[in-house]
Amino acid sequence: MRRPLLSNLVKALALGWLLGLSLLAQAPERFLDQSRPAGDGVRLVVFNPIVYNLKGLVALREKGILAVPGLRVVGVFHARQKEDFEISRKFVADNHLDWIQFHTVVAPISEAEVYQRNACTPDIEAILKQADGVIFFGGSDIPAALFGQKTNLLSEVEDPFRNYLELSAIFQLLGGSQAPAAKGLLEARPGFPILGICLGFQSLNVGTGGSLQQDIWSGTYRKQSVEDVIALGPEQWHNNPYKRLYPMDKLMPYNFHTLLLKPKGKFTEAMGFKSTDHPRVLSSHHQSLAKLGRGWKTIATSRDGKVVEGIEHTRYPNVLGIQFHTEHPMLWDTEPRFRQKPGDPLTSYNAILAGTPTSLEFNKGIWTWFGKCLVASRGN
Repeated sequence: MRRPLLSNLVKALALGWLLGLSLLAQAPERFLDQSRPAGDGVRLVVFNPIVYNLKGLVALREKGILAVPGLRVVGVFHARQKEDFEISRKFVADNHLDWIQFHTVVAPISEAEVYQRNACTPDIEAILKQADGVIFFGGSDIPAALFGQKTNLLSEVEDPFRNYLELSAIFQLLGGSQAPAAKGLLEARPGFPILGICLGFQSLNVGTGGSLQQDIWSGTYRKQSVEDVIALGPEQWHNNPYKRLYPMDKLMPYNFHTLLLKPKGKFTEAMGFKSTDHPRVLSSHHQSLAKLGRGWKTIATSRDGKVVEGIEHTRYPNVLGIQFHTEHPMLWDTEPRFRQKPGDPLTSYNAILAGTPTSLEFNKGIWTWFGKCLVASRGN
């Protein structure tokens, strides 16, 4: 009579062991929980480490544009984001990218908790302590309630938990007008570099108390049809309107336009460009900055001055936001693959930049500057 009991006990123990292994396998990877070893290289935290963003970093590294010795990248995301980051882990494993790790934020966060210390604060503090810089990448629209507006019918919110985490990180790192008495965590490391790209640029502004124009074409330019937008010309497009009319053609979803650089700012004073330079950049956005958040000044706009394209922080010298995409891996590809409008010959993103003086140098120069800031931050 005891054998069945013993057998059942063995089975239960085996099932418990297998369940334990399963739970262990499913445990979120939290690289920043580990102590940083002496002599570790430069650590760069990137939020929302989807494959596209990782491919951009790989290309920048392989081309020698982000030339940072011993670079280690840590992709940070919230466990409730919509993206399947197992795809990112597979990309890293398949390509033997042992310099890329991941850190999953599992603490709860809600819309009401974004602009205050919250359960995610220890993760944000760990980033500042264990990393040497941060990038906030592009993506879909921010929930309008987070900058005090109702939601425009043209706004497309796709991943609110991503926005909650990233905006809270920005607010806690930099401070903001939402809580004027609260100091940013960067007070402890004022030279810590932060780069915001496209949505990341908008998030830097919103996270510090700024607001957005929820649709450029209808709000800023007062246009209600694609045809009227096309008539404005490519300097006012900001993404490619032809893509909406000819979805079956091989048209680039992005737009190239030139910038107006302010005489005083990072682009002219730290990177060596002139206010008379008008570098061409790649963009794909339909929203733009409205009210500036606390601590920002504008250092670049669209050629007509109506859309802010670059901001820098007035208190923390290595914090920069850009509305355009310098990280896109196709910028360095010379193979003709795309056209901007029907009837155009196939061209490459690289050839478009090369056709406007200082454009290639400008897009690379931002990464050269940021790389130097990362190396300097590692020493502090």
